[in-house]
Amino acid sequence: MNDIFASLESEVRSYSRTWPTTFDRAVGSYLYDEDGTGYLDFFAGAGALNYGHNNPLLKQKLLDYIARDGVTHGLDQATLAKAEFLETFNANVLQPRGLNYKVQFPGPTGTNSVESALKLARKITGRESIISFTNAFHGMTLGSLSVTGNSMKRGGAGIPLVHATPMPYDDYFDGQVPDFLYFERMLEDSGSGLNEPAAVIVETLQGEGGINSSRPEWLRGLSELCQKHGMLLIVDDVQMGCGRTGPFFSFEEAGIQPDIVCLSKSIGGYGMPLAVTLIKPEHDVWEPGEHNGTFRGNNPAFVTASEAFRQYWADDSLEKSTIAKGERVGQVLDEIVAEHGGAMAKGRGLARGLGFEDTNVAGKISKAAFDRKLILETSGPSSEVVKIMPPLTVSDEELEKGLDIIRDSVRAVLA
Repeated sequence: MNDIFASLESEVRSYSRTWPTTFDRAVGSYLYDEDGTGYLDFFAGAGALNYGHNNPLLKQKLLDYIARDGVTHGLDQATLAKAEFLETFNANVLQPRGLNYKVQFPGPTGTNSVESALKLARKITGRESIISFTNAFHGMTLGSLSVTGNSMKRGGAGIPLVHATPMPYDDYFDGQVPDFLYFERMLEDSGSGLNEPAAVIVETLQGEGGINSSRPEWLRGLSELCQKHGMLLIVDDVQMGCGRTGPFFSFEEAGIQPDIVCLSKSIGGYGMPLAVTLIKPEHDVWEPGEHNGTFRGNNPAFVTASEAFRQYWADDSLEKSTIAKGERVGQVLDEIVAEHGGAMAKGRGLARGLGFEDTNVAGKISKAAFDRKLILETSGPSSEVVKIMPPLTVSDEELEKGLDIIRDSVRAVLA
């Protein structure tokens, strides 16, 4: 079977090289290859499978919808599935948090949401420049790449990426420089050469950038800086939203209300393509059709998303469970760090990382884990961080099994 991928699929493929087997089935926290071998999944579709593979609660709603010939492709037409999505999202997510947003469906992926946010911010303010942060990742299309930090991914654009300026992320200078000293000085100095920014885009926890978690006080300071200088605040919650850090939105702990929020990955509940852009009502200045996309109305994803809101966000049970499981992962990572020099525990909730000074170590640990039937990704500018992101629905037993494999893999590599 692997011969067909080598002969016909583009050389751009990557995850299939990291985990060299052919997968056939997936249930809950497990992937099964064509021979029936089970692999515990601490990757969760890069955050697209927060509720696990083929979640039975969501699957039944999807099967019922397909069986009754419910609309599949709907552009941005009004459908019952979309109405249900909006109603359940508002009732279970927005209203309990005191949030008032209009909902835009920009296309099927996270980068579609980011592109719409950047375009809208420029339209609202009449400015061009966007502020991003070191080690950020926002997507692979040109606008999203312009606010992404990774040089390899930026280089793939093949053209200059303009109208974006990077600033230091939280603790970029290891606490030696006060928060926003450079950023604010650039904003206030008429000789700095910094174009007046339309917006700031930020991940509260950088997933692809190395599991870099910002402090609540840093985020509050950033929000205040945006208000002071008339910049919109865009939070990219594509990977860290939908409960990955505990609360539904990763910015809740900071008590801020961004002007625009980008969501994708697990927003559809079941792993199907869906993205939304949340916009404060006063900023919803789009003309009809000014931003669109053929696949912005994935109705089966609306169905599974609505059920996910009902099943997992009608109360705070999942949030509390995620925080508790995350603390358990953090405890084990601290133990590993104490046992091995040159390592650092990172992250919060169930977005955790184990960073290494030696940039070759994380990849070897990922391979050792795969050999032990555990799926682990790496992240960071040099792939120096082991990234630990199980489904939020992972059982305590599965979590402990995965943590045991991580311990064994680290010891095997660093022995």
